[in-house]
Amino acid sequence: MARHDETAGTEDYGTTLSGAVRAQVDRALAFIDADLARRYPGEPSTRQPVHTVYVPADALAGTGVTGLVQDWGRQALALLDRHAPDAESLAGIIGRPADRLAAEVYDRVRAKLEREPVEDLRIDFEDGYGPRPDAEEDAAAVRAARLVAEAVADGTAPPYIGIRMKCMEAAVRTRGIRTLDLFLTELLGAGSGQLPAGLVLTLPKVTYAEQATAMVRLVEDFERAAGLTVGRIGFEIQIETTQAILGADGRATVARMIEAAEGRATSLHYGTFDYSASCGVSAAYQSMEHPAADHAKAVMQVAAAGTGVRLSDGSTNVIPTGDPEQVRDAMRLHHRLVRRSLERAYYQGWDMHPGHLPTRYAAVYSFYREGLAQAAARLSAYVARQGGDVMDEPATAKALSSYVLRGLDCGAVDEQEVEKATGLDRTRLNGLAGR
Repeated sequence: MARHDETAGTEDYGTTLSGAVRAQVDRALAFIDADLARRYPGEPSTRQPVHTVYVPADALAGTGVTGLVQDWGRQALALLDRHAPDAESLAGIIGRPADRLAAEVYDRVRAKLEREPVEDLRIDFEDGYGPRPDAEEDAAAVRAARLVAEAVADGTAPPYIGIRMKCMEAAVRTRGIRTLDLFLTELLGAGSGQLPAGLVLTLPKVTYAEQATAMVRLVEDFERAAGLTVGRIGFEIQIETTQAILGADGRATVARMIEAAEGRATSLHYGTFDYSASCGVSAAYQSMEHPAADHAKAVMQVAAAGTGVRLSDGSTNVIPTGDPEQVRDAMRLHHRLVRRSLERAYYQGWDMHPGHLPTRYAAVYSFYREGLAQAAARLSAYVARQGGDVMDEPATAKALSSYVLRGLDCGAVDEQEVEKATGLDRTRLNGLAGR
């Protein structure tokens, strides 16, 4: 016989299930509810840089952070002046129509290279730096910290900045830990007891989940000794070995690494050349678009989905130098690879040369600008609960708003034009995106 459920609302509808069984289900799933909230908090609300620029630690000598960033911007602009002095010529190189969008993108690229050519700078103490005498690396780590602190203090540092230490493998572990300690200690002292808001640390060649946990113990100890808030220091995990994707037990190791980082993993970075080499791919075919690379990144993407851990694609070692034809070919390749990554939801990548910056920003800006009108129309229709050409689900509205927010974050589009097109301000977009 149907029973009245007094807890289900004001209408007098009959129900059969008892309150006791519902309470039993709630108790049984309470752990699952908490576990879902802990493991899958969703997309962070912070800006994600569109790239990471890696420079060897000794490249800062004589220039400092500010000088190095400005020099990269000058070199990138000089490349444009020589090979793509206007929107039409750049569009011809990268294979895009020479239309209004090309002009808008070109103007924004030049302005970006003048204002903020580097969004994320990683001072490299690993492969790009190599083995050095301990005294030399000690001095370089301290110098890097002082230069970072100076740039942060005078407002000329990129939004994100930090170091890549040596990995947790036995041969270099002690050296890597000492460099990390020296850098953080000097940076904290130079910052009057505070670390920069945009500090990023990169742990390379992580093969076992336990290596991520070891990094957690290190930064925990530093926080405790320095009186910092628990959880203040996070780190990126570089995926550069086959064992990081598939372990000997047949499990997806990268998913275990995220768990082992205990909430401190900020992103996963794919290492194009180390990973390709570990798969036995010949040097001539090592690329961001090799099938082995796509497989690794697909596993990374699924493992990171919903966790708040972001993704970064790797790099190309083809740089725009040489005769004009070689430069154009390299620019065209880099633009295509960046665009390919964006379409596959890899919104960040590595740039290894100043000549990569123009095509990085050209690809990023065109990706967000060309889709703004359609995304805005679909969002407006969704909010107004109207029909249109596509009937979108809440999950699609989340993806659409995230797309628009990423365009805002990187400067591809402006808040005024987004609000005019969508009728939504950033607060509403954040809400739809689940940020």
